[in-house]
Amino acid sequence: MNIDTTVDVRRAGDRFKTNIGWLDSKHSFSFGHHQDHRNTHFGLLLVNNDDVVTPGSGFDTHPHRDMEIVTWVLRGALVHQDSEGHSGIIYPGLAQRMSAGTGILHSEKNDSWRVSGGPKHADPVHFVQMWVVPDEAGKAPGYEQLEIDNELLAGGLVPVASGMPEHEGASAIRIGQKHAALYAARIAPGGTVTLPDAPFVHLFVPVGSVVLERSGALATGDAARITASGGQRVTAGPEGAEILVWEMHATIRLG
Repeated sequence: MNIDTTVDVRRAGDRFKTNIGWLDSKHSFSFGHHQDHRNTHFGLLLVNNDDVVTPGSGFDTHPHRDMEIVTWVLRGALVHQDSEGHSGIIYPGLAQRMSAGTGILHSEKNDSWRVSGGPKHADPVHFVQMWVVPDEAGKAPGYEQLEIDNELLAGGLVPVASGMPEHEGASAIRIGQKHAALYAARIAPGGTVTLPDAPFVHLFVPVGSVVLERSGALATGDAARITASGGQRVTAGPEGAEILVWEMHATIRLG
């Protein structure tokens, strides 16, 4: 661990919460009407929303602009449709990103039967949606998705989305931010992965529990914001864990 490393652990129960019946959402950062000037972002990460949506419900068509949005489904299926003509069903192991660019409208709903023609189900969808600022405003909107479930079986950190030059051809999907990369890992009980060495690393535990080297236990919904990371080890608890890790080599400059 670097001598200047700091670890800011954020507990699941301290997150902002939105519960409006069809949506149960936990916000790691200021979002919507939940505002705290001391908690607006970390590195380049603006949004880390942990969402559960009931069947037949979801987010109706709404706009975004100049944002790289990555959605990672943990359980169930989420239907994406946008104004650029893209549509798809996002499920566990499928990497998906939307680049809002100059402006895009999209919806996200838990109604996959209307697209696939299969039977209506009663299962909620659980997903994490993450937003990072792009390195250049005003780009054309875009969408990409790719199946990476087989890569996750190995148990190590798998690039999910990246704009970093060293991940050209290696990351699952590209984002318009050359200073950031998202990884996922499904870690077996007692298994270990090593975090990237970077100025800003955001570790989120959406499923299971882990022990972060020299910082202690993180339970489901907990996060760690690590500055000057020295490549700490993360060890899964007795039930295993799924983790999401942002490696970032820049931060948002406010003001």
